[in-house]
Amino acid sequence: MAAEIIRIGIIGAGANTREMHIPRLQAIEGVQIIEVANRTTTSAQKVADEFKIPTVRNHWKEVVESKDVDAIVIGTWPYLHCEATCAALQTNKHVLCEARMAMDEVEARTMLQTSYKHPECVVQIVPSPFTLHVDPTLLNMLDSGEIGAPRFFRFEYQAPPSVQPGETLHWRRNKKYSGSNIMTLGIIYESLLRWFGSAEWVDAHAEVINNRAVDPETNQEIEVEVPDYLSVQMKMTNGILGSLLLHEFSTRPTSSSIKIYGDKGFFHLDFEMNGKLYLSTGQGGELNEVQIPPEQAGKWRVEEEFINTIRGLEDIEYTTFTTGVEYMKFTQAVNESFNGDGERISIPPG
Repeated sequence: MAAEIIRIGIIGAGANTREMHIPRLQAIEGVQIIEVANRTTTSAQKVADEFKIPTVRNHWKEVVESKDVDAIVIGTWPYLHCEATCAALQTNKHVLCEARMAMDEVEARTMLQTSYKHPECVVQIVPSPFTLHVDPTLLNMLDSGEIGAPRFFRFEYQAPPSVQPGETLHWRRNKKYSGSNIMTLGIIYESLLRWFGSAEWVDAHAEVINNRAVDPETNQEIEVEVPDYLSVQMKMTNGILGSLLLHEFSTRPTSSSIKIYGDKGFFHLDFEMNGKLYLSTGQGGELNEVQIPPEQAGKWRVEEEFINTIRGLEDIEYTTFTTGVEYMKFTQAVNESFNGDGERISIPPG
């Protein structure tokens, strides 16, 4: 029996959309990508030529309003996620939205509430990818007491500068396009949610150290508002304490990790694609690599999950709009804390 035909329109063909979403969707039987709109018609045409997409639209709203399209993939920067998602849902189209769900918590909640009004539509946020391979194993080992009772975690994110003084401002450090999002803060917290649940409170301090860059739209030097240094202290609702340190001053492409300490040992996880997991137990115990059983290894299957859910074959796990709201709520609390000189911000449930 032939698979149900699902026709997809692309709004914003950024790197992840071109490298992952488009080719993986096109590889699924019965999926057709039939329309694309990008920041310019010229760039949209290049994507259409590369992936043999038949229709190029001049504006993203034309994709949303198209009667030929069943589902929308939103690959833009966060500034358009809320507006495009809500518009698509109002025309009864399924939505796969790129990560960094929204500009802020208010927008994220608007997206969630709009999805409730259209329960016939499947909605999904592209998940934090770095721990998918290890999540089932780590959860099993935490539950089985491999490190005893978890007490504390420490995360360090280090990356090279996304913009040097005098260079063109990168969208991730452009508040106009990124809103309250800071570096990989939401991505980190999404993984923490999978292991420990939500946070109860945060204390945060942030600095904008590389604070001047060239606006790509005006070619004028402007002040950068999104921090490139962030320190967060936090407590989870289950009592575990945590510490996050994020900065863009590394000389290495990737050198990020998380350590989870218990009363009988600790885990070390390299926070990168297919990063290795290590375990140390007992006083002075060696740090040994944990071999992840193939049957337990998670993997990237966003596009497959999206299509299967539309077809009624499964439900969205990674990542629901509810989870997206959780990490945007946390991001908002972090912003409120460092803007309030490190004031402790409680994070209410729900």
